[in-house]
Amino acid sequence: MDIGQLGFAAALAFAAIGSALGCGAAGMAAVGAWKKCFAQNRSAPFMLIAFVGAPLTQTIYGMILMNSITSAASASSMAKLGAGVFGGMAMGFSAWLQGKAGACASDALAETGKGFVNYIMVLGVVETIALFVMVFLMRALG
Repeated sequence: MDIGQLGFAAALAFAAIGSALGCGAAGMAAVGAWKKCFAQNRSAPFMLIAFVGAPLTQTIYGMILMNSITSAASASSMAKLGAGVFGGMAMGFSAWLQGKAGACASDALAETGKGFVNYIMVLGVVETIALFVMVFLMRALG
């Protein structure tokens, strides 16, 4: 077996682990924010679900990188392995921290009812890291 082929699994796995951690963090905060709203007899903002789902996209980026690794015929085994491991980890951390930012956004939006667009912009900046990693590694693999 070519050790470089482990890179495609690593790209998806690490990105998905980060997505799970991020969605979990944002989800727990959204549930807590909704609970606060219900306890105060206020309407609970459905839009918190956007913060919960935001880290999912990094799993898609991991899949796209995975496909690039498998089709990179001219790349060395170590390049494929490195792209998968380090790229997947970078995308995973982006997803995890995006979820943590989404958790803070959930609390803030539920408490104030304001700032949704600002919070989405913050999540977008964190998301951009994963996009850059994916694009730059795809280009490096040829």
